[in-house]
This record gives sequence, C-alpha cells and structure tokens, in this order.
Amino acid sequence: MKATVEIDDTLLRQTKRIGAEFGISMREMVKEGLQRETKPKLPSRGKIRWVTASGTLPKDLDLSSREKMWEWLESPESDEPELNH
Repeated sequence: MKATVEIDDTLLRQTKRIGAEFGISMREMVKEGLQRETKPKLPSRGKIRWVTASGTLPKDLDLSSREKMWEWLESPESDEPELNH
C-alpha cells in the first residue's frame, strides 16, 4: 500500500543522511519505525520496594567475590540457621 506523508524538511534530511550512512532505504526506515511504535508495550512492573532487616552476615560468608558467595549458597552449611546467643 502506498501512502503520502508530510515530513518536516529537517527531519527528512536527517533521515536521508542516516539512511545513507547505514545503507537503509527511506521505506525501510519508515516501516521499522511504524512497527516499533505500533508494537504492544509491556506493562510497567512498578517500583521495587527494598526491604531491609537487622542482623549480621554469617561468619563464614565471604563477600569478596560472587564465586565465593555462590559456593557458600550451594554449601550445606548455608542451610543451617545461625543461632545468636
């Protein structure tokens, strides 16, 4: 289908320049832009509410690297609750 669209001169020049730089035709740029703008948007997830708690870190948990933290999480000791007397 063909359509006639009025485009601001500055926007048209900019679009042609960018199309030439990337080897994209005006038709393809308009098509991609329309597809992007008419694509259904995902709903916003909303803001994250951070929850904090008092307490201390387990003594054997090493925060120096993600790998060490992951190893601690996977270890059987991480399943045992620490008792503070």
